[in-house]
Amino acid sequence: MTAVLDNDIPLEKVALERYVPPAKPSLVGLTRAALAEALGAVGVAPSQQKMRVQQLWHWIYVRGAQSFSQMTSVSKEMHVVLDRHYTLARPEVVAEQISVDGTRKWLLRLPGETEGERPHEVECVYIPESDRGTLCVSSQVGCTLTCSFCHTGTQRLVRNLTPGEIVGQVMVARDRLGDFTGMERAQGPGLPTGGERAISNIVMMGMGEPLYNFEAVRDALAVVQDGDGIAISRRRITLSTSGVVPMIERAGAEIGVMLAISLHAVRDELRDKLVPLNRKYPIAELLEACRNYPGVSNSRRITFEYVMLKDVNDSLEDAEALVRLLKGIPAKINLIPFNPWPGSPYECSEWDRIEKFSEIVFDAGYASPVRTPRGRDILAACGQLKSATEKLSARERMALRAMAMTD
Repeated sequence: MTAVLDNDIPLEKVALERYVPPAKPSLVGLTRAALAEALGAVGVAPSQQKMRVQQLWHWIYVRGAQSFSQMTSVSKEMHVVLDRHYTLARPEVVAEQISVDGTRKWLLRLPGETEGERPHEVECVYIPESDRGTLCVSSQVGCTLTCSFCHTGTQRLVRNLTPGEIVGQVMVARDRLGDFTGMERAQGPGLPTGGERAISNIVMMGMGEPLYNFEAVRDALAVVQDGDGIAISRRRITLSTSGVVPMIERAGAEIGVMLAISLHAVRDELRDKLVPLNRKYPIAELLEACRNYPGVSNSRRITFEYVMLKDVNDSLEDAEALVRLLKGIPAKINLIPFNPWPGSPYECSEWDRIEKFSEIVFDAGYASPVRTPRGRDILAACGQLKSATEKLSARERMALRAMAMTD
């Protein structure tokens, strides 16, 4: 089946709502400087702030404390002060799905009031593998962009996430997996055992375009990288962008994590339809930005993501063109079998076509792993669980939340 492609798909969406913070803000996700400022606001003397920040940092990000009363090295008087003004709230788990292959997906409700009829919710997905555990994190409620093969691209853009809401996804996943010091490790198919970390890698590949929420993503990833806390190194964090060219160099300079490009086509006329942002920043400009990405080298290659769409972008001629296109860029090409979602006009390429495509890329000297399809039994493509639950009645949603809280 040849997909129907719409030339009239808009490039970007406008946020429909704004962030309304909760009455008592959470300290989760604050940078060290912001945390010191929050402590100063409740009377902690400047001479005491560095020590108090270190205490709280350890309890929040190493021990996973969810209340100030758990912080035994902090005085009870300070517990009272902190509890009066702040919380350690994370997003609330509305639904959890566990695939037969071990993939876990959470629908998370964000703290705070909302301007619209529905609460603000995002998804994150945990993918366990033999040598790592990868958490896929969202940066927006919905997405700015309109990529035609992506389920989140069909949703409205509600708003950007705050740094705390981004870090909060990591905290929820670590809570559910027992990945904090002193916690009992969760059991289930595909989960690491023994002393391994359940979450070793982060990918900013969930709902939203990270580079359209740059400051929040930057600050959140600084918290995630901090060596005295969650301590996931920048080489184990990957930021995926659809090609916001003006922000790519800044991302390398200020965030410095591994870069992935959501490419999916080798010709502008096709990419204009698959990734309409290409009409603003065409392939040649995007690849030039990649060549200039700070720190790019053979040891820090850029990953080019290429979703395999039957009879759309999967010809052997496309494979050969892809090789020519990326010449001179230290690159890895990640071939992604399309994960179907209801209403999509696309189908996944046949497996033999994917293998032949991969062989051409590999023979040209590029690593070309084919991403193993994960979590298809739980609708693991970004945005599917959120869309499915939005169709439920209020009573059905309450029952879903109750199930998630008791699992």
